[in-house]
Amino acid sequence: MPSSVRSQARTAQADAGAETRRAFMKAGLVAGAAGAGALAAPAIVKAQETIRWTMASSWPKGAPGVGVNAERVAEKITAMSGGRISIDFFAGGELVPPFEVFDAVAGGSADLAHTTPYYAVGKDQAMHFFTGVPFGLTALEHIAWLRFGGGQALWERAYEPFGLKPFYTGSSGPQAGGWFREEITSLDDLQGLNFRVAGLGGEVMRRIGVNPVLLPPPEIFPAMQNRTIDAAEWIGPWNDLAFGLFRVAKHYYMPAFHEMGPALELIVSQESYDALPADLQAVVEQACLAAAMETTADFTFHNIVSLRPLVEEHGVQVHTMPDSVIDALARESGPVLEEVAESSPIAGETFASFRAFLTEANTYAQASDLAALQMRAKALGM
Repeated sequence: MPSSVRSQARTAQADAGAETRRAFMKAGLVAGAAGAGALAAPAIVKAQETIRWTMASSWPKGAPGVGVNAERVAEKITAMSGGRISIDFFAGGELVPPFEVFDAVAGGSADLAHTTPYYAVGKDQAMHFFTGVPFGLTALEHIAWLRFGGGQALWERAYEPFGLKPFYTGSSGPQAGGWFREEITSLDDLQGLNFRVAGLGGEVMRRIGVNPVLLPPPEIFPAMQNRTIDAAEWIGPWNDLAFGLFRVAKHYYMPAFHEMGPALELIVSQESYDALPADLQAVVEQACLAAAMETTADFTFHNIVSLRPLVEEHGVQVHTMPDSVIDALARESGPVLEEVAESSPIAGETFASFRAFLTEANTYAQASDLAALQMRAKALGM
């Protein structure tokens, strides 16, 4: 065979071999991609799929502020996701009891829940710092610490052992201190009272002679009416008006020393969250931020317009606690917080961060918020 022919034959064979190898590699890549997709499918939701989540809540259905805004969070997630996340919402007691929603999400019987961190302090005392502590942060200061002061990272670490991811969803602002049948003029008037109170405020009150009682929201009014308890704090004028607490007590103390900016939260199963594509994860986060603003505005507006009816239509007398009581509460709050800080490593680390920011925030407030309110009151002749 002439050399030119042999050369052409070798070239043809080489081209054919190359084409065969390319076809083989292409087939392998396609098969590999299909295999990878098959493995990833259970973990990551596909873009065209609809996710159905079960949501629990700690609040009565339609309860002003808390119940209404819990449902709004669910609605926002569905709307902002274009319907790709569909949520079955359950009010407090419909799926699980109000204080058990944390366990429901951690245990897998719900994908998410609307609640408040101090209902889960039995898991770790660090939870107190993510909702509010005695003489603590205001609502705006609290979200500032969470978003930009390192609080969110600590919050996520505290919830990580339970397979949960927390999101801030707003605040009631400064809550009311409570409803009492008789006026409080001194520490002696508080001795032995059975007082419905939530959070660390209950422990502080216990140390000055009060018997703290934690009841879920629907049980507060009946307990007051039946005199099972002597006094109760719930949220503020809007909610307290709706719950009819003015019917069983006329002395209303504002503000609460232990809930200056208490936080509401959405807790999401980490497994359910991780299964979402990135865009839907962003939807959940942004829906919570939008809900936080709306919830805080909702509470602020309705508390403002609800106080006057309590006073003018229902004969409620608004008081502040006597200085002697405030001094005693302040004296006992320090040791309580120190004990909480010593209860776990994450509680100690969170307390250090919280206290450092609180100190800075208080210094700033003296020259800004407090000074502005005093200046406004003077200008308005109040």
